[in-house]
Amino acid sequence: TCPQCHRSASLDQRGLRGFQRNRLLEAIVQRYQQGRAAAAAAAKCQLCDRSPPEPAAVLCEQCEVLYCSACQLRCHPARGPFAKHRLAPPPSHPGAPGGGGDGGGGKGAGGGRKLPTCAEHDLENYSMYCVSCRSPVCYQCLEEGKHSKHDVKALGAMWKQHKAQLSQALNGVSDKAKEAKEFLVQLKNLLQQIQENGLDYEACLVAQCDALVDALTRQKAKLLTKVTKEREHKLKVVWDQINHCTLKLRQSTGLMEYCLEVIKENDPSGFLQISDALIKRVQVSQEQWVKGALEPKVSAEFDLTLDSEPLLQSIHQLDFIQMKFPVSVPPVPLLQLEKCCTRNNSVTLAWRMPPLSHNPVEGYILELDDGDGGQFREVYVGKETLCTIDGLHFNSTYNARVKAFNSSGVGPYSKTVILQTSDVAWFTFDPSSAHRDIVLSNDNQTATCNSYDDRVVLGTAAFSKGVHYWELHVDRYDNHPDPAFGIARINVVKDMMLGKDDKAWAMYVDNNRSWFMHCNSHTNRTEGGVSKGATVGVLLDLNKHNLTFYINGQQQGPPAFENIEGVFMPALSLNRNVQVSLLQSSSTY
Repeated sequence: TCPQCHRSASLDQRGLRGFQRNRLLEAIVQRYQQGRAAAAAAAKCQLCDRSPPEPAAVLCEQCEVLYCSACQLRCHPARGPFAKHRLAPPPSHPGAPGGGGDGGGGKGAGGGRKLPTCAEHDLENYSMYCVSCRSPVCYQCLEEGKHSKHDVKALGAMWKQHKAQLSQALNGVSDKAKEAKEFLVQLKNLLQQIQENGLDYEACLVAQCDALVDALTRQKAKLLTKVTKEREHKLKVVWDQINHCTLKLRQSTGLMEYCLEVIKENDPSGFLQISDALIKRVQVSQEQWVKGALEPKVSAEFDLTLDSEPLLQSIHQLDFIQMKFPVSVPPVPLLQLEKCCTRNNSVTLAWRMPPLSHNPVEGYILELDDGDGGQFREVYVGKETLCTIDGLHFNSTYNARVKAFNSSGVGPYSKTVILQTSDVAWFTFDPSSAHRDIVLSNDNQTATCNSYDDRVVLGTAAFSKGVHYWELHVDRYDNHPDPAFGIARINVVKDMMLGKDDKAWAMYVDNNRSWFMHCNSHTNRTEGGVSKGATVGVLLDLNKHNLTFYINGQQQGPPAFENIEGVFMPALSLNRNVQVSLLQSSSTY
């Protein structure tokens, strides 16, 4: 009986030799033994003192000596005269695979091995395959033996057919093995995700429990404050009553002692002189002790009862939600007040979702009012949780709120945060929007240019209402250039003089005169130019919607432009012959 398949077989007179030999297994074992023999006969180090010598690691082509790793470091260092020697891998043994011997080649399908002969006819080789018996046979088996009437096919054809079937089956197994490897990678990633998520949930759980403890501690402090106030109130009432009663008692006792002394006198006329007044005083003193005057106004008991049973029950029932809820609208976002801030006339808001939120979030909607208590309007829609809004009014109070949304709808609004923009506008030159030829220095408060052509640079502030004034100092003025000072919109053309397009309003000056310019139209020529050390002032009055210029404190004609409305930024154009610095700025509303 076969110990593997547990099938029983009858033995003939040949005994165990009557079973078919597994020639494929024999061939595999033979190749394995040859490989081991080749490895044992591999090239050895020629300088080793050990017995047996270590396998060679390199061959020096100049010295023609085999070295192991230790002997190479000791006897053939890569320096000095040996530095230019070429070290190559040791040659393969002739009996090893690929070494040039007969073990790697051979003739026929057997690779040089003797062709197998028929088990029943020792002199015949297998040439056919019996499909019925599923075994190879020889010609003599077909003519004389039991296979004469069986379905037989050519041995080579069946060999190729079965090889193809095995290869096809192996492809399926290979695909499954590949899927199994990918699945193992997925499982390992899942292990890592479980570990990370477990740590995250532990941190969230600790944070939630700490928040509960903090809330309970704060509530405890509030309740203790109430008890303290109640105790102090009762003590004050009792002490006031003690002091009042002591005063009355002292007065009554004094009056009684006086009356007793008067009664002891034997002078009727003297007694009758004061008796009426004494009687009235005694009656008044008696009336002061009205009903309830000798009763405490407060009790020693505290009418405060803390109902903690529902909270204890909730704590005992506190547990994880194991079930999967259907997707609903997101919860209320939490504004991160420590990250919300204002800078000049810009506000930055940050928010996050509460921990352990089960509902997905696809985006957020940030709303802002008009800074004057008006209606909210959407200013941002997206997935980010940090947003900066520029170009707001100075000296204004804005209300902001945010809500989240997903495929199920829009969630509730967050709490409203109040943000106050700066009272006074302050700004520098903006390197991010300036022309690439503009050169800024002194913390972006000084500007010049690399080009002989006029280039534009804007300020970092934007104005939409109020009165704004700023001054610029001419640090350098060579070869009578025409710098231009004024205001512009954010999309002004920056590779030509300020005021040549419809996005800027400017005054350009030389060393003798100044002109106003907008849409390349020159107006109001005025005497008085600039030189090194001159000061140019710009007054933007968005309440009256006009623009006025000053040179060294002197107004250059009437207001340069009227009916100016919108959002504007301080602007300047200059070339390499001019350098200008910001001096000061101020704003009123």
